[in-house]
Amino acid sequence: MLSFLQKISRVLANQTAVFVILTGLAAYFYPPLCLWVKGTAQTVVLGVIMLTMGMTLTKDDFRILAQRPLDIFIGACAQYTLMPLLAWSLVHFFHLPKGIAVGILIVGTCPGGVSSNIMSYLAHGDVAFSVGMTTASTLLAPVMTPLLMEWLAGETVHVNTWGMFQSILIVTLIPVGIGAFLNFFFGKAQSYREAMGIMPAVSVIGLACIVGGIMSYHGDRFFTSGAMIFLIVALHNTLGYATGYLVGRAAGMNPAKRRTISIEVGCQNAGLGTHLATVHFPALPEAALASAVACVYHSISGTVLANLFALRDRRKEKKRNTLPSSGK
Repeated sequence: MLSFLQKISRVLANQTAVFVILTGLAAYFYPPLCLWVKGTAQTVVLGVIMLTMGMTLTKDDFRILAQRPLDIFIGACAQYTLMPLLAWSLVHFFHLPKGIAVGILIVGTCPGGVSSNIMSYLAHGDVAFSVGMTTASTLLAPVMTPLLMEWLAGETVHVNTWGMFQSILIVTLIPVGIGAFLNFFFGKAQSYREAMGIMPAVSVIGLACIVGGIMSYHGDRFFTSGAMIFLIVALHNTLGYATGYLVGRAAGMNPAKRRTISIEVGCQNAGLGTHLATVHFPALPEAALASAVACVYHSISGTVLANLFALRDRRKEKKRNTLPSSGK
């Protein structure tokens, strides 16, 4: 039974975007499917997702923060400057409606996404650097996200910085800390390692439930403002990848690190953004909808970008292997 669940988990991990999209569509056409994903239930779901992230962290992952301070510092600065400023620029350039604007700003001020480590691996990036960046940005999120939202959106809407701090603490640092604690003390146990095999499925199902919840309550709004939301989310995400890569190049990083910082900067924890938008801006449903769209889009685009990086490597390798024969 466990091996069957592990196989299902691998399938879901490889088809995250497809599963999340299908769940969102199902919730749109049959809203009762995910109407339960609200309030405390949504908090618990997101907490479980972050718990699964914490359960993958080892002592070596935390050592990275001390062993590679310059890389992590550059990555954290890029994370909390590029994406927030890009979001602010897009909001003002396109004169976005208040709800969509708040949603884009929330996504821009969130930490790196929990799936970015897998994407860095697929892209032949520096996975240790990716884990370090995700860990650092998550640890900083309770302070940085509320402060950046107050700075960027405080003149437009009321931002409850203390409330956001508490929310992020509850759904990120506490479950990540518990997960890391479990891994430190039980990580070598065979039963624990076997259970970890199904954690990717738990994380994917949780993300799908969050998106489904938004579609159950606000799916009708997607067809009135969905095109604009999709355009802005796509621009924000793409510019994040591009500027992140340029920062890596300017800092003299090798190609693997450049790929990693590109993915880390571009892929945000939009699941957290969706929760924050729902809890703290209930009067602006488009904010949660924009974050939910970002959840799906980042999963798709990050996977595509990782595969493009890997394809580039395969083509280079193939070209190198054909050079000797072409020279004869």
